[in-house]
Amino acid sequence: MSNDATGRLRDLGSFIRAQRGTAHLSLRRLSELAGVSNPYLSQIERGLRRPSAEILQQIARALRISAETLYVQAGILEPREDSSDLARQILADPQLSEDHKQALVQIYLSFRREDEASAGPEAASTEGGSASPSR
Repeated sequence: MSNDATGRLRDLGSFIRAQRGTAHLSLRRLSELAGVSNPYLSQIERGLRRPSAEILQQIARALRISAETLYVQAGILEPREDSSDLARQILADPQLSEDHKQALVQIYLSFRREDEASAGPEAASTEGGSASPSR
């Protein structure tokens, strides 16, 4: 495994461990909630195992975070250009608690999804050449 891949696995494991801490869950409790063995989850957190997308989804569900967040951390999905920079800035802010960081990121992403969903039909109509006011 390349150094980049190894570093990404360690970062993913650290992120999961931090989220588990924020949720006040023990390793054993998270493994129960996610339906993943305790030793396997421990190896994921230490960056020794590469979890599948399905396992990441189970962990995300147990942590009550979006699977997309873990997919980006794992390198399965590319981060959204607009939201990833702001989300990373929020997560890097040392003056915010972990709970506050996660709440802000989730709210921001939900607003983005809502905006993208409402812009869908509008974007299709502007492709036909009709002008619409920009936001």
